[in-house]
Amino acid sequence: MTNRRQFLKGSASASLLAAAPAIVRGQNLNSKLQLASIGSDGKGFSDIKAMSTHDKQHYVAFCDVDLSRTENAKKLSPETPVYQDFREMLVGMGDKIDAVTVSTPDHMHAYCTIMAMKMGKHVYCQKPLTHNVWEAREVAKMAEKTGVITRLGNQIHSHQFYRTAVQLVQSGRIGKVVQVHSWVGTPGHCRSGHISRPDFTDPVPETLDWDKWIGVAQPRPFVGNRCYAPWGWRDWQEFGGGAIGDFGCHILDPVFTALKITGPTDDYIADHSGMNDEVWPAQTTYSFTVPGTEYTAVERLKITWYNGGRMPSTRGSHLPPREGLPSSGSMIVGEEGTLVVPHVAAPMLYFEGQEMSTDYDLADDRDHYHGWIDGCLAGEQPSDGFDYGALLTESILLGAIAIRYPETKLQWDAANMRFTNNDDANRWLTRDYREGWDLKALIG
Repeated sequence: MTNRRQFLKGSASASLLAAAPAIVRGQNLNSKLQLASIGSDGKGFSDIKAMSTHDKQHYVAFCDVDLSRTENAKKLSPETPVYQDFREMLVGMGDKIDAVTVSTPDHMHAYCTIMAMKMGKHVYCQKPLTHNVWEAREVAKMAEKTGVITRLGNQIHSHQFYRTAVQLVQSGRIGKVVQVHSWVGTPGHCRSGHISRPDFTDPVPETLDWDKWIGVAQPRPFVGNRCYAPWGWRDWQEFGGGAIGDFGCHILDPVFTALKITGPTDDYIADHSGMNDEVWPAQTTYSFTVPGTEYTAVERLKITWYNGGRMPSTRGSHLPPREGLPSSGSMIVGEEGTLVVPHVAAPMLYFEGQEMSTDYDLADDRDHYHGWIDGCLAGEQPSDGFDYGALLTESILLGAIAIRYPETKLQWDAANMRFTNNDDANRWLTRDYREGWDLKALIG
């Protein structure tokens, strides 16, 4: 262990700003993008498999803290070496890696992503981009500083249904937008089956390095049976963001993209069905406002989020009486019509006194994964980069803070990254990083 620590400390300091190799190779259209994965099963493997279908990529390393969860990746590419520590992988392989995919639990996104970017690696990171607001700001800064090609892993951003919804709003089919409601049926906690921290422990599987899985978070004993790893972690405030963290960046994406929301969010207010200090509430509602744009009829647009079975009313929209809504999606209410955007289904158009209309052309369907690889190879940043991803992620993370203070309006000062009317809420903007995993020290 001492030798490993010395290796990481000494090698990382010499390698973290070696940005040139990845960027130079990425500009050579005749070469292949040398890819590595951080997280290699579940969503990680689906990312690996999707990237592997591009004819100008080659996987040079797989990494997972649980070696048993690299079996699928090894079958896909048997000759590719496997690591258990992404830091050893990045430092040890150096410029043999051009780009990485980050598909870990939320609490490790920022550390993995920032280390890779500092070393000049292009990064595709699963949503939400980070676990707290300060991390989102720092990831965006590092992406801008290093100039690497980035993309948020909300792949439905490139799907023809979401792209069609964007076109319908921007073409003026429903007129200027006056309000937005977004929802998901998923409850805040559902996978682990626990509502408080277990008072027992389980043996750690031989294939799992539990200390590395914990990473930046504070230590706790391992409990199996889907409690933390590999499933269940989204329930826990220490590791995930519940339903908001899981689906917020998906479902709010066509809203932010269609309306070209680039300004800061503010005035958060929330309520929920009850929560403690460990897991997220089963049911949540929160609202916030964003600056109006060329596509809105108001100077400040209100957006409301619901999950766990809570749903918006269709009153005030253009939907016929008793018209149902999909289990997950968004309702974008305009002055002339209402657009319902189901989660991964064709958009639904409504106008006053009429039945649902499908009078529109579908947008072209694009490959989110291939689009990032193409951008890396050409040196061109595609949409959904970390500048946009950080803003979208920040909006949902602020909602997660608001639900800790139910029925209390939180006034957000984006320029100074603080709540002006509730100093206690500011403690949730970042976290205490444990020794050996201090993200602030990594950033320098």
